[in-house]
Amino acid sequence: MSCILVEGGKRLAGEVEIQGAKNSVLPILAATLLSRDTCVLRGCPHLRDVEASLEILRSLGCGAQWREGCLAVDTAPMDRTEISDALMREMRSSAIFLGAILSRCGQATLSYPGGCELGPRPIDLHLSGLRQMGAEIEEEGGVLRCRAARLRGCDVVLSFPSVGATENLMIAACGAEGVTRIVNAAREPEIADLQGFLRACGAEVSGAGSDCVTVAGGRPLHGCTYEIMPDRIAAATYLCAAASAGGEVRLTRAREEHLSAVTAALREAGCVIESDGGGITCRCGGRLRAVSPVRTAPYPGFPTDAQALLMAALLRSRGTTVFEENIFTSRYRHVDELSRMGGVIRVSGRVAVVTGTERLRGSRVRSTDLRGGAALCVAALAAEGTSEIRGLHHIDRGYEDLARDLRLLGAEAVRTDSGENQHESG
Repeated sequence: MSCILVEGGKRLAGEVEIQGAKNSVLPILAATLLSRDTCVLRGCPHLRDVEASLEILRSLGCGAQWREGCLAVDTAPMDRTEISDALMREMRSSAIFLGAILSRCGQATLSYPGGCELGPRPIDLHLSGLRQMGAEIEEEGGVLRCRAARLRGCDVVLSFPSVGATENLMIAACGAEGVTRIVNAAREPEIADLQGFLRACGAEVSGAGSDCVTVAGGRPLHGCTYEIMPDRIAAATYLCAAASAGGEVRLTRAREEHLSAVTAALREAGCVIESDGGGITCRCGGRLRAVSPVRTAPYPGFPTDAQALLMAALLRSRGTTVFEENIFTSRYRHVDELSRMGGVIRVSGRVAVVTGTERLRGSRVRSTDLRGGAALCVAALAAEGTSEIRGLHHIDRGYEDLARDLRLLGAEAVRTDSGENQHESG
């Protein structure tokens, strides 16, 4: 079985280039369907979720291939509108294809998506918004059958600033007649990246980064070449790795403006963080300090994807830190595994209380979800002895090669693949 072996207790010193953003490239891949042309994506990361998206595109009749570090997607040959249950179960964000297929073809059939088990993540907001735009959606036995001879622009007010719903409606609105306004839209940087791609294809989209996104639909779109933004959660992972192990790391391409809530917490803990146009440098020495309560919230609040990472970094801090998870109901599944390593964590509902301890011990642990798996590697860097992290199929959904990048930063980390769940890097 595949695993990552981490020898703890070594201070970090090194540099790594931050990969393209997973949470940007997935909706952009769905949006390529609107172009009916070839789109070339630069900086596209090699991830399990990206491969799952490409399998969906190929199942719809599209072409996709890697060329000299870029991903070329040809959606002109698309001739199908149904996504199989097996492909939908590969990842939660597969629901993003609904708006694109419906906008282009007027019909779509797919099942409810899969992904990490982090608690209920309904797509009700996606479906409600599409219905307001004129879609007829029937749900039966977990299958969604959608039809819309013509989508119509309108005002859609989201009850929660859902990233997925905002992206789905932005994409669908590009093919609708008239103007669509998405009110209480998500403000994440990945929304702005999707807007940048759609504009590069000729769409008229504005407002991304604010709580109101406006799309003037009906414009003919075309192919383009576009560079994916750097992955802010990957950057947060390596910042927390440096905080956990100590030392100095340089993250090229990382943008602190996308990470201000995370860097603020790390500075409070005692890290020195400097940023410039080329990336971020982080220096950490000695034991960290506990920080004020960390409450996850929609952007620009503290990202739920970084909650486990910061928790792992603070396991050896002086004092007690309170975490409050406000996005997902089951996002403390990593706590039991961190406790195996000696972490002192108490959980009650949405609250987790971390009391710093002087020593962590290397252990055999298993990742339960994508970011929880990365958090285990972060904690292992500060543990005495060797840790063995299993369940890499979760980690591979969001990191090109986590062990490689940790080695570039000076860690003793190696991946062993038995063949099962082996990650293909090519």
